[in-house]
Amino acid sequence: MDQQLLQLLAETQTSAEGPRKHAEQQLQQLYTNEAFPTSLASVASHHSVPLNLRQAALLVLKTFVQAAWSPDFEEFKGQVLVSEPTKQQLRIVLLELATSADADRKVKSAASYVVSKIASADFPDQWPDLLPTLLRLIPTSTDAQLHGALKVLGDLVEDGFSEDQFFKVARDLIKVVYDVAVNDTRKATLRALAVSIFRASLDVLETVMEDHKTEIRAFVEDALNAWLPFFIDVMKKQLPPVPKENEENIEGGPQEEWRGIIALKLQVVKTLMKVRTVFPALLSPQSPVLFSVTWEELSLLQGPYHEMYINDERQGRLEDADGLPYTLDFLVLEELDFMQACIRAPPVRKELESQLQTQGAAGGPSGANWVTEVMKLAVAYAQITTEEEGLWDIDVNIFLSEETSVTANYTPRTACGDLIIKMGEWLKSLTVEGLLAYTKEVFSTGQSSKAKEASLYVLNQLLSDFQDVNQTISPEVAHGYTEFIDHSMQQEDIFLRARGYLVAGSLTRTSGDALNQIAATFMERSLRAVAEDSSEVVKVSCLRVLQDYLGALPSSLTLPLQGPIIASISTFLSSQDLEEFTDSDDLMVTLVETLRDAVMLDTRICIAPGSVALELLFTIASHGADNFQLTMLVDEAFEEIASTISEAGADAYTSLCEKVLPTLTSAFDVGPMTEQNNLTNLAAELLALLAENGSEPLPNGFVAAVMPKLNRLLLASDDGELLRPATQAIKHMLVHDSKQVFEWTDSSTGKSSLESILVIIDRLLGPSLDDHAAAEVGGLAAELVERAGSERLGPYLLQLLRAVAVRLGSATQAQFIQSLILVFARLSLVSAKDVVDFLAQVQVGNESGLQVVMSKWLENSVNFAGYDEIRQNVLALIKIYNLSDPRLAQTMVKGDLIPSQSDRILTRSRARLNPDQYTIIPVPLKLMKVLVSELLSAEGNPRALDAAAAAELAEEGSDDGDWEDVPNALDLGSAATRRDLMEFADGTGIGSWNARQRDDETQAVLVDFFRDASAKPGFEDLFAALNPDEQDRLRLLGQQ
Repeated sequence: MDQQLLQLLAETQTSAEGPRKHAEQQLQQLYTNEAFPTSLASVASHHSVPLNLRQAALLVLKTFVQAAWSPDFEEFKGQVLVSEPTKQQLRIVLLELATSADADRKVKSAASYVVSKIASADFPDQWPDLLPTLLRLIPTSTDAQLHGALKVLGDLVEDGFSEDQFFKVARDLIKVVYDVAVNDTRKATLRALAVSIFRASLDVLETVMEDHKTEIRAFVEDALNAWLPFFIDVMKKQLPPVPKENEENIEGGPQEEWRGIIALKLQVVKTLMKVRTVFPALLSPQSPVLFSVTWEELSLLQGPYHEMYINDERQGRLEDADGLPYTLDFLVLEELDFMQACIRAPPVRKELESQLQTQGAAGGPSGANWVTEVMKLAVAYAQITTEEEGLWDIDVNIFLSEETSVTANYTPRTACGDLIIKMGEWLKSLTVEGLLAYTKEVFSTGQSSKAKEASLYVLNQLLSDFQDVNQTISPEVAHGYTEFIDHSMQQEDIFLRARGYLVAGSLTRTSGDALNQIAATFMERSLRAVAEDSSEVVKVSCLRVLQDYLGALPSSLTLPLQGPIIASISTFLSSQDLEEFTDSDDLMVTLVETLRDAVMLDTRICIAPGSVALELLFTIASHGADNFQLTMLVDEAFEEIASTISEAGADAYTSLCEKVLPTLTSAFDVGPMTEQNNLTNLAAELLALLAENGSEPLPNGFVAAVMPKLNRLLLASDDGELLRPATQAIKHMLVHDSKQVFEWTDSSTGKSSLESILVIIDRLLGPSLDDHAAAEVGGLAAELVERAGSERLGPYLLQLLRAVAVRLGSATQAQFIQSLILVFARLSLVSAKDVVDFLAQVQVGNESGLQVVMSKWLENSVNFAGYDEIRQNVLALIKIYNLSDPRLAQTMVKGDLIPSQSDRILTRSRARLNPDQYTIIPVPLKLMKVLVSELLSAEGNPRALDAAAAAELAEEGSDDGDWEDVPNALDLGSAATRRDLMEFADGTGIGSWNARQRDDETQAVLVDFFRDASAKPGFEDLFAALNPDEQDRLRLLGQQ
């Protein structure tokens, strides 16, 4: 069988899809052959077999184990295909292969993974000697055996142990890996692997810490007494000389020693970060020593780091076959993060503050000691690497993503920015002054352009943080930087030049009005650079920084430049290949943001003769319609434009329509032809916004220009993202100019507008479209009924209402349910009795319309959103209650939730088996309950935080206390946590999606209602049926 397997395994490696799939199918057909798994293990164990086929055999074996070894695996196919004797044989063979002295490293890793999979099902019951075997082997093994044993042990810790199993062996296990880690005669990479297993053990302990906190803390404290001195010794160990570039791929020698020590140091720092995360109080006493050692190491590593990454372009961010990172940039990044964490430790802060006080008492210059040294360190590691330089020069979009912090690429440069931000949060004035002092030194001593750029970069990061929390810097500091900004703008280095422009904007936003006159000059220079600078990076930086000026400077300085700014965007855009814009998301977002800010200075620029503002907005949008963030920006900008221009009068709004309607309606044709569905959707959203902000009446010809396109789309498309705004557009046209709508006739069919809209509504209410797609049909139906009236609608009215009732019965989405209910709510405001009469007569399936509609209405009222919608709903419910209709008293609906007696976490499967139970009550009582709830909501969320409480919570959550043993994650096992999460989900918790705000008008209506209702017969019986909280609220109301 081995030969057959070798042939099949070889065919699985081919690039030809047909033979490869056929071989994979034949391998699956061999699953039932008892010799199949042992033959795979045999192939993997033979040194004469090519390495790729040995690895493939182990990969197939792993898949087989998951499918046919034990029901414990998620991938299990339903039948165990391996006998116990074969299992025992495989365990022995695979463990020997994983821990053999001469097997290839990749083969051993693959074998280790299969062993860990088997162990996760069989250890300890069917494989009791696995761990003892490993623990016996490790102390006396060769390096090759040790590597395999550690891999198996590491996989076992990560995936193979249950909670109880780990507790029983944790002490012995950690002692064994400790002995490996501290053994100087072992390879550094093996010692690093041992440290990583200790860190993985901390991960296991973290998952169960809440249930065994005292025992685990004592255990870890005891372990750290041994490990911490070792960690400090490793961090103090100096790196060997940097290997030459031509030595990087040579096995053994300087490169292996270099990689090994870096890998070991990295695992030590990662483990210290883990301890700090899970058991910070245990690490806090050692934090001053750790901080000092980390700072010293980072100071020593500056030379090698610059040699490898700033001056040269060595490969970084590399990991070995075991997943251990081993390059210097990774080590620097981890140590910068750890240094930042140590700065927040109370003992470190106390020591550093003491040094500042001592220095101040001695008359030393403020911040000229360690604060400036931190700035020096940050600037050294914040310099642009040669790799980044090349990437940014080629692709300006990558530069922008780094600049706007939307990238997931976390580097030493960004870590330095974070370090300075943390310093600024703690010692604002000293940080700013220390950075200014060192920046002066950098610029005055002829340091490199990269150093100058880095000093301004970390300032940029600090100022951005100040801006986020509305802090400012002193005029003296702001003016102190203008010389360096002016110098940078004139330099040949493109990144220093770009940084000069960017910092000028940040400085303007965070210095109050101190730089207004100088900033106006900087702004004009930025505009000139967009047109004249030779570098794309500088041009884009200048376009980006215009947003800062527009947001900070008074309109007297910015408004005269509105036209030139828009012209500069147009010039830049005309120089770009728009076909490549789809890969330039960050650039498009930057252009839209700058264009938006310029237009908002005075939106009338959009309708000025010759203005290209809207044309630019639509051009960018058309090339970025697939980008959600971009379309949201375009929507928001256009909504503000339409709103402000509409407020300027009918003539201004007509001019806006003349400009945009041809573009929007043409997109309805271009989108489908080019299969750009998102472009069509965006056009529909913009048209809905235009109609929503329309004048009354709408401009002549508005309906005739858009209705044919909307009618076609609404009858042909199934795309919810298109149907919803298209439906809204027709609704808004009815609101603003129903006369023009009803005068329109579909020339292609001869149907009147009323008939066409009814056909659209009928389709949207039909079963072929989901709730999301039909979400706006209720609003359209309600508006049509109100605007057309019963006379114009005639027999169609009852058909329409019946269709709404039927669809409401199957609706599940909250927004859709609300829109359908509001059809009946708005009719009830006119004649509640007619609504009840109609619903009592109509059948929805096997139930009466009254039962279906009132159940959905009363169950969902408390989740309504929107002031007008809530108020209309409350008034409608009051009118229905005041009918005192006996048919309502006979209709039973859900009342209060019956509390569950179990405190177990409610999983989906348990929820299906044990659905929530409710009391069953008559409609009048439910109406009373809903209106009491609405009274509470109208008073405002009683749990909402006031500003003082929010500030107090912010103070409690500050970084100063995060070296205490407080869990930094939600305890999902806590009943209180589950309750809070459910309150958030159902809209009653702090910050929930539909938390109600105070509504005095609705509250006044409800207060009058309850006072009137309490004097009517039957109220006492309803009051007695309310729950205690509801009764207390009404009693409180009676005392007011």
